[in-house]
Amino acid sequence: MARIANNNPSAATDKLVTDLKEVASDAEELLKLTAGQAGEKIADVRGRLSERLSSVKSQLVQFEAEMLEKGKEVARVTDQYVHDNPWKSIGATAGVAFLLGLLIGRR
Repeated sequence: MARIANNNPSAATDKLVTDLKEVASDAEELLKLTAGQAGEKIADVRGRLSERLSSVKSQLVQFEAEMLEKGKEVARVTDQYVHDNPWKSIGATAGVAFLLGLLIGRR
């Protein structure tokens, strides 16, 4: 798995979800490719892989739903804070914009 260069939790979460979807897709393809293989061990491994794959897929769907819900909650709380404290929000935004302007101006 590639390492995320920044410390953005949202980007890390998106990358994790994407990687897990790719692993699930590869596992499904492997199951399809080995469908014609005979043998007790292969059948046992295919059965376990199939069960785990189903479990991972359902957990991934649940994880995505939870992250979406948390994102909505953060947006709601932020919106409420901005409405309750408009001048603080404007001041903080102006301060951040000023600092970014200084950093960009140094280049």
